[in-house]
Amino acid sequence: MSATSSSARWVYSIGFSTVFLDQFTKYAAEHFLSDGSVVNVMGDLLRFRLAYNEAAAFSLGFGATWILALISSVAVLLLLWYGPKAKTTIWAVIAGLVLGGAAGNWVDRVFKEPAFFSGHVVDFIQIPFNFPIFNLADSFLVIGITLAMLRTLRGDEIGGGRGE
Repeated sequence: MSATSSSARWVYSIGFSTVFLDQFTKYAAEHFLSDGSVVNVMGDLLRFRLAYNEAAAFSLGFGATWILALISSVAVLLLLWYGPKAKTTIWAVIAGLVLGGAAGNWVDRVFKEPAFFSGHVVDFIQIPFNFPIFNLADSFLVIGITLAMLRTLRGDEIGGGRGE
């Protein structure tokens, strides 16, 4: 088995799994929280509250949903193409997490209300400190990007040029 086919399996299986989990939890949030209820999961530390976001992370790009959908489309396509070219398992996992996070929010931006390619992203996870409400796709993106930054700070090339 070649490294490329192994990387492709990691990227696509993690990417698909994270999109599935993200979309499932967003569906559940819309189903159970659409009445405006707030569910305290861990007291004030973690709550579920439904919100719709037409902006990017931290409400940047407000009102430019179609531009964010276009950027997301390009990002997902690039990750689908370059992700499987990862030379190490850790970089394939990172690519899968970032792909899944980007694709999870891409699905919302393209297919959710109010209109095709202008949809609002479903957010539902709320933590204290006036932190913006987010979703699992955002979490997967942050984890993947953080891992990539840590790997590069350790001297690894993006994609695994130095090896594991």
